[in-house]
Amino acid sequence: MPVLEGKPSKDQDDQSGLPKLPVPPLQQTLDMYLNCMRHLVPEEQYRRTQTITDKFQAPGGLGELLQKKLLERKEVKANWVYDYWLEDMYLNNRLALPVNSSPAMVFPKQNFRVQSDALRFAAHLISGVLEYKCLLDGHALPVDYARGQLAGTPLCMEQYYRLFTSYRLPGPKTDTLVAQKSSVMPEPEHIIVACKNQFFVLDVVINFRRLNERDLYTQLQKIRKMAESEEERLPPIGLLTSDGRTEWAEARSILVKDSTNRDSLDMIERCLCLVCLDEPCGLEMSDTNRAMMMLHGGGKNKNGANRWYDKPMQFVVGADGCCGVVCEHSPFEGIVLVQCTEYLLKYMIGSPSKLVRAASVSELPAPRRLRWKCSPEIQACLTTSADKLQRLDENLDMNVYKFCGYGKEFIKKQKMSPDAYIQVALQFAFYKCHGRPVATYESASIRRFQHGRVDNIRSSTAEALAFVKAMTDKKSSLTDAEKMEKLWDAIKAQTNYTILAITGMAIDNHLLGLREIAKELNLEKPEIFTDETYIISNQFILSTSQVPTTVEMFCCYGPVVPNGYGACYNPQSGHIIFCVSSFRDSPETSSDMFVKALVECLGEMQDLCQICNTQAKPCNSTERTEDASKAVKNGRKT
Repeated sequence: MPVLEGKPSKDQDDQSGLPKLPVPPLQQTLDMYLNCMRHLVPEEQYRRTQTITDKFQAPGGLGELLQKKLLERKEVKANWVYDYWLEDMYLNNRLALPVNSSPAMVFPKQNFRVQSDALRFAAHLISGVLEYKCLLDGHALPVDYARGQLAGTPLCMEQYYRLFTSYRLPGPKTDTLVAQKSSVMPEPEHIIVACKNQFFVLDVVINFRRLNERDLYTQLQKIRKMAESEEERLPPIGLLTSDGRTEWAEARSILVKDSTNRDSLDMIERCLCLVCLDEPCGLEMSDTNRAMMMLHGGGKNKNGANRWYDKPMQFVVGADGCCGVVCEHSPFEGIVLVQCTEYLLKYMIGSPSKLVRAASVSELPAPRRLRWKCSPEIQACLTTSADKLQRLDENLDMNVYKFCGYGKEFIKKQKMSPDAYIQVALQFAFYKCHGRPVATYESASIRRFQHGRVDNIRSSTAEALAFVKAMTDKKSSLTDAEKMEKLWDAIKAQTNYTILAITGMAIDNHLLGLREIAKELNLEKPEIFTDETYIISNQFILSTSQVPTTVEMFCCYGPVVPNGYGACYNPQSGHIIFCVSSFRDSPETSSDMFVKALVECLGEMQDLCQICNTQAKPCNSTERTEDASKAVKNGRKT
């Protein structure tokens, strides 16, 4: 994911200044597809796929027809793939949002001495959110410009305007991304505060005036007190949003039969965001534990019910200093989340807390508790949802590891792209653990285009495989110089694919478009999309993303398949933060094993670079051995 820089510019909510996403040439995509998959499937299967692909792209054949229809779609749509992509990536997915879909940003641990410190932090954070919302409402947010590959290109800003105005509505077969438009309904002027699994309406504008920080703190104190009332305690309805999407849609259809529930749902669905005041989780506040608390709240026995997962932005403020933000991913990409949260953290550092006495709204009305009428049917749903969330909590195997051997500065001194280098290291680590290459996903921003979201950089290249085989084959007679040449080939292949992806010439969106346009034409699914190779190509056992930050925080997420890894990384000048996730019930995977291998691979790659290029400062090999052993101690899976 490219790093961004912001420059003041005219409002870019209007997409007309950006080009439309191109439709790549059919033959180019199919040739790249075969090239990407040749080394990932057996030879006989590959030959079968080649035959199917040749037939698909034959003159006058089905491929030509579908390509023509896609080109026609491009002419009438701002972005020909956006709707297809959104449904395929998110809205049609029936898995529960926590861990499986929703990423989190983990803030530095806060040192709250007393409960009021956490409320002060929350009030300060809400003030920052309201400042940021003012920038959005006034279209005053600086336009993002790409850095890294093809730097300087202006990027689509549309995703920012969905941060506080959208909602993912569950459906029996597919969800709906609901975007509020001020022309249709009034702008939301409230946030929802979750506390002790209860939900409260906190109006942030009263009598046409925005609440100041002291008022917000006063209101949060009232909410805390109201939440502690045992007699008023209502069932933990938020648990329902942590269930599978179809199950939650069914439960919601029961809830809305009652007008009290409809009113409560409406208040949540129209709010700016959630602020979740969490209880202490009782765990050591390590990076790994804080990441897990953000992703699933610690299950039903901790803070897992103190959430509403359909809302894009949930700011978590734990009494034990465990803080961050959980995001529903369908409205925007991780880099937009980073830009927003960096603004908030910088605001809180640069703008001292204003809890001095200031002009206050006299006699602030008390925040309102949301009420729920729960039938026996809903009570049964709550029990099932709680048990599923607990299983998800216990199944997540997370290891957040700060690799201190070197960072992006060392890699740059080798004249290599840090992102390409780290991607090759991830391929190396996977091969070292599992002895085979697998289909790999790395998100690539296509925000250079109108309504652009992402495409996939297929990092498991033939060149990366040749390099890792050279490094792991004990019988190899290759010299260090020859191994270095293979590393350079892998870096170049990764960099070239990245450029293709960010310029709209990668294969995944194009293949998805061809598949979906066939469905729209009511054609039988083309054989290329029922072929085993295509199915394997979409099982991303290694799901990766670079999420760089300029302030101290990191991003994490879960694997996308049961036997896979999530690998998010944040390269800094002198270190790299890796967040590796997997599932405990998979006999194949172990996050500790992967991180240990990754540390070793990064060390071996550094050694190779230093032997062949003496520009960079050497690293102590004893320190590296200690790093590898720490990698195992940091995680929990045995």
